[in-house]
This record gives sequence, C-alpha cells and structure tokens, in this order.
Amino acid sequence: MINRDWQDPATVEALLDAHTWAIVGLSDNPTRTAYGIARMLQERGKRIVPVHPAAARRDLVVLGEKAYPTLADVPFEIDVVDVFRRSEAAGEFADQAVAVGAGGVWFQLGVVDPDAFERTVAAGVPMVMDTCPAIEWRRRAA
Repeated sequence: MINRDWQDPATVEALLDAHTWAIVGLSDNPTRTAYGIARMLQERGKRIVPVHPAAARRDLVVLGEKAYPTLADVPFEIDVVDVFRRSEAAGEFADQAVAVGAGGVWFQLGVVDPDAFERTVAAGVPMVMDTCPAIEWRRRAA
C-alpha cells in the first residue's frame, strides 16, 4: 500500500535521520534559502551535496562541498534529494532521484507536485512534500 500522506511523520523522521543530502538548486549565494538550509543540515552532521547547473561551467564549491551539475553526476550514494525548485519544475528532479537510486525525496515548503509524489512513492522511494527540514527539526525538538 502506498502512503499518500505528503508529510507522513514516520517518513519525515526517516528522512531527517538520513546522512547524505543532495540539494538541488544549491548555489554559493548565501542569501538564498537553500544555502541556509544546507548550512543547517551540516550543523546537524549531515553531508550536503550541492546540485546546480553552474557546476558544469566552473568548479563550484558550496559550504566546502564540491557541486555537481546533475544528480546523475554525483559519484556516490544519495540518501535524500532535497529540491529547491518551483513546483512546475520539481517533478523532473523526483524522477531523477528515483533513477539514481536515492533513498528519499524532499520537496521544500511551497513545492507541491501530486503526480511526482505518486510516481516517486509508487517506485518505492519515500517522499515528503511542502515542508522544510528546519521546520520539522523544530517540531522534533518540541
């Protein structure tokens, strides 16, 4: 049976416990939300993997980590793919996460794609949508 709860507490907990987070849309711009969330993940002992198309044009390093232009370019296992893209563009990254064998997918606050959610969980990959790890960690601590 497929869990259709986008913010299923057990799934949220499992993904928060994961170690390696590929962050789609993470650039070296410290004013962007993705940068702050990536820094927070690092502070909690997570390995972050910046995924940004600019990495193809230059040796992009964000928060001390080498960036990759696509998920397929990451040469090691990814536990969670955290997507900082608009809803209409996010689904392709869920599909890519499934294709590379990621352990889970997380769509940030305001990012909703019900079709991508259905495809991802049907492929056996847990997914969280329309929330932020920072919000969920605050809930966890409460």
